[in-house]
Amino acid sequence: MRNVPGHGETLSYYHFGATPFFAAQADQRFSYCAYVPESYAEDGETVYPLVVLVHGTERGASTYRYAFIEFCERHQCIALAPLFPVGIGRPGELDNYKFIEYEGIRFDEVLLGMVAEAAETWRVDAERFLLHGFSGGGHFAHRFYYLHPDRLRAVSVGAPGVVTLLDTEADFWVGVRDLEQRFGIAADIEAMRAVAVQLVIGERDTETWEIAIGPESPRWMPGVERQGANRQDRMHALRTSLERHGIAVRQDVVPGVAHEGMPVLEPVKAFFAEALEH
Repeated sequence: MRNVPGHGETLSYYHFGATPFFAAQADQRFSYCAYVPESYAEDGETVYPLVVLVHGTERGASTYRYAFIEFCERHQCIALAPLFPVGIGRPGELDNYKFIEYEGIRFDEVLLGMVAEAAETWRVDAERFLLHGFSGGGHFAHRFYYLHPDRLRAVSVGAPGVVTLLDTEADFWVGVRDLEQRFGIAADIEAMRAVAVQLVIGERDTETWEIAIGPESPRWMPGVERQGANRQDRMHALRTSLERHGIAVRQDVVPGVAHEGMPVLEPVKAFFAEALEH
């Protein structure tokens, strides 16, 4: 047991290994779980890299955490998996976190608060972390990257349903022209070039039933058609828009896989392992 700096609380058995969900102290509507390697010693000096894993619409935060246990042990990292529940703002609302802001909630700031709390609890490098999200998490991950590249060592974007292109001719969420007016943060292309970027998708991820956006959709905006019809098209459009600004992109297409988060994790882990070596 030891005092947690800034909290005056003590660490318990449940702060190590696969932890329970902790309410985020900055906003207790949200929570997170973690994985802390067996090597972690309370009186040690090692500072562990941080891997943040953002769930999709299904909210399987602990599933992603469990999937990274072996990776965390092998590479001596701490994993953090936030939970952004369905129904924040109104019952049944599914998409709250995906577009960063919802009814005055800034989900990028919620996550950064969790990261800061993790740094007060464990010896973890919270200044620049690795971020992966699949599907709904992929929505969040690439938009977080646009706003906070200075906080990332690497970002892995998994098969979002729709994408925000690095396009200064269109407003958010289709483009980034009004990022500063909307979020108070302008896109920093130089900082984005310093982050390792991966786009990952299953080869058979071609269904459109969940992601079609026509003029009747509340999310529809002019220019959305430039993304293409399915996730394959949209990932290609995202890659092209990033590379047009001199941002190097690693593309992984996983053979035989449809829209499934777990089967695409092996290339994500390989990408993160490479990022940790640099």
